Amino acid sequence: MKPQIHALARETATPLRLFWLTTLSMVLIVSQSLMASAQSRGMPESFADLAEMISPSVVNITTSTTVAGRTGPQGIVPEGSPFEDFFREFQDRGRNGDRPRRSSALGSGFVISEDGFIVTNNHVIEGADEILIEFFSGDELPATLVGTDPNTDIALLKVEADGPLPFVSFGDSDTARVGDWVMAMGNPLGQGFSVSAGIVSARNRALSGTYDDYIQTDAAINRGNSGGPLFNMDGDVIGVNTAILSPNGGSIGIGFSMASNVVTRVVDQLKEFGETRRGWLGVRIQDVTPDVADALGLEEAKGALVSDVPEGPAREAGMEAGDVILTFDGRDVEDTRQLVRIVANTQVGKSVRVVVNRDGETETLIVTLGRREEAENAVPAAQVEEDAPEGPAQMELMGLTLAPLDDDLRATLELPADTEGLAVIDVDADSEAYEKGLRGGDVITEAGQTRVLTAGDLMARVDEAREEGRKSILLLVRRGGDPRFVALSLDEAEE
Repeated sequence: MKPQIHALARETATPLRLFWLTTLSMVLIVSQSLMASAQSRGMPESFADLAEMISPSVVNITTSTTVAGRTGPQGIVPEGSPFEDFFREFQDRGRNGDRPRRSSALGSGFVISEDGFIVTNNHVIEGADEILIEFFSGDELPATLVGTDPNTDIALLKVEADGPLPFVSFGDSDTARVGDWVMAMGNPLGQGFSVSAGIVSARNRALSGTYDDYIQTDAAINRGNSGGPLFNMDGDVIGVNTAILSPNGGSIGIGFSMASNVVTRVVDQLKEFGETRRGWLGVRIQDVTPDVADALGLEEAKGALVSDVPEGPAREAGMEAGDVILTFDGRDVEDTRQLVRIVANTQVGKSVRVVVNRDGETETLIVTLGRREEAENAVPAAQVEEDAPEGPAQMELMGLTLAPLDDDLRATLELPADTEGLAVIDVDADSEAYEKGLRGGDVITEAGQTRVLTAGDLMARVDEAREEGRKSILLLVRRGGDPRFVALSLDEAEE
């Protein structure tokens, strides 16, 4: 290439042409140098060898389900319409009528052991009467369902083969870095075995689940890829392809794979018990925001703020509402999402050390974890009965119109008879309280981590917070029995 450029330069030599041709030559040299450097750093020239090595362990999954037939033209024309008889006749002619029909679905999966355990998505096989596995070789085997975990959308299947099956191993998803090459395999749109490649676009994505830890990738993932593996360049599975973000149902380069370090724990439990067994702490928690941290006198907005402690392991260990969980079983707690995952991944029945911040001091609690799947719905603890001191019947503070609860107000708000605190009668739409979600009908039970029964109690807590140099005050607000903490600025607290 360079000799041709130089020859052309000699034939049409002008200062401007020489400048641009010299620049182009330098760009080509730099480009070739970068390509060589990239290859030396491990950028693959081809994915063919990797695809050939791992393809035998990837499977197509076909499910069939019995679906109840329609009993009439429901949802097509209104009842009594002159077209009703026409549509019913059309349905009967199509031999549908009210008879059950068979529905099929397609997905992907991968073999994780030579004795026939297969991983896929729960939504691929959910409700299926029959599950058929097609191998890369063309062989087909029926599969039985070992167990499922809807929370992570993972299912474990089992096939019985005459001999050992080719399988793949899980890798450590925590070592995957943004920018690493990855390869997805599966059965997109029912087209059969297909390979796509891309990079890790992001890590630790959360969609809608409690235990979400998704790897985002731009490797093409489409319908039918669900349940298929996402490989690193060592041929290890670092994710299970689960979802895509798309306005049209097709791949736009935003796909999500459940991280292997989540999947392996689920698979191990499904294999051993046929179900998941997650640790349970027994608290309701919320993130520590900067204003909450200021209201609590914390140096950093870190940890998980306990908003309620129903009957369970945490209450038995002495945990209280208003505690901020700083560490759990020796690990620092950054936020609520992290704490939920750490607790869930901890063995049921294990006694763990939990360090909390309570009233500016740290305390260590020993909590013996329960099992989340067996935990009953949390019931808020009943307030202690005590005569309420007299105070003003109603007052406005921080954009809130407040009144102490009495029997009439409890009945109006449909509150339990033992509910105590300050009822929020109205909220100024221009106030910070409104912006942070407070609404009429809410009940304020604590301010500054001290119980309040009247507006006078609340004003006293506000004054104390000001004397301590706080910029905000922390309120414990209940709505429908569900508690949460809200920090409001003291600048709006005026008598």
